[in-house]
Amino acid sequence: MEERILIVDDQYGIRILLTEVLQKEGYKTLQASNGFEAIDIAKERTPDLVLLDMKIPGMDGIEILKRLKELDETVKVIIMTAYGELDMIQEAKDLGALTHFAKPFDIDEIRQAVKKYIPVNTN
Repeated sequence: MEERILIVDDQYGIRILLTEVLQKEGYKTLQASNGFEAIDIAKERTPDLVLLDMKIPGMDGIEILKRLKELDETVKVIIMTAYGELDMIQEAKDLGALTHFAKPFDIDEIRQAVKKYIPVNTN
């Protein structure tokens, strides 16, 4: 069974980049451009890990994180933010986010973090 990663970012280019990189590593990827899509996908597909941008129009990353954890408290979440808002990062970690990456991020660092939290099943 392929591990599912939900990529939540309002920037199309970032979703495509992360999708390409993570699919090459053997993961199944799902994409959402906003919080409402992310919640709908999480309800239907139960992702193993979520890469979550914190600044998304309509529903911010903290609210998305809270709703994801309400659906599945064991879901693993890595947050991404272009802003050095330490309060938001700390709140996200208090809510269960595993780690965070500042944009622009190093794609290899994200790849390593994903592998750390959900190793690819090679069976």
